[in-house]
Amino acid sequence: MQRRFGLARKPRGTRLGALMVAALCVPLGACGISSLTSGIGGSVFGGSQKKTQVRQVTPESLLSAAKSDANGGPAATGIALGCPSFEPWPRDNTLTIYEPGRSGEGLAIIHRGEITKTARECQIEPGRITVKYGFSGRVLLGPRGQPGIVTLPINVFVTDASRARLRTETMQVQVPVALDKPIGYFSTVRTVSFEIPQGVRPADFKVYVGFKQNAPGAG
Repeated sequence: MQRRFGLARKPRGTRLGALMVAALCVPLGACGISSLTSGIGGSVFGGSQKKTQVRQVTPESLLSAAKSDANGGPAATGIALGCPSFEPWPRDNTLTIYEPGRSGEGLAIIHRGEITKTARECQIEPGRITVKYGFSGRVLLGPRGQPGIVTLPINVFVTDASRARLRTETMQVQVPVALDKPIGYFSTVRTVSFEIPQGVRPADFKVYVGFKQNAPGAG
């Protein structure tokens, strides 16, 4: 990797900057099938899309999928019929944190978070649906980043057919990164349950995940 990008003799800050730029450019229902999808619409390193099904939504399966995608594997797409979809909220699947006053400068990036995979199962009952959802992704240490634990704020919310928000859950993911391992991975699996009015299809509801863009230093 160092030989390909010409990093062997460059200072540490330059190596991290080049790595950051390179990385950034680039129901459980009636049938019991889970859907695993790419949160960014495709592998950031290229590769064709193909359908992937997982037997269970687990942190381990999602973490494995995130690492596979980040290493250039194909993006996974799938459909679990009758289950509310689960996907990143538009434009909130990434979060870039900069040094104060330097938003938008590539060499001022502290770290960047990416949600790269999502999956869900659902249990449909009369008048109620329970969705087991999971998401995974990675953190890339930037030129101004420091080793340690990176904390990323996350919102997960449920919408109805009119996109009105019914429920919102706020959480955080914590990812360790180091100077010699500047890419860290995360995965989270949780459940959400909500009522379904009579005459409304479960598929009319949607579950979204996204980074909170008002985090300090976000740009």
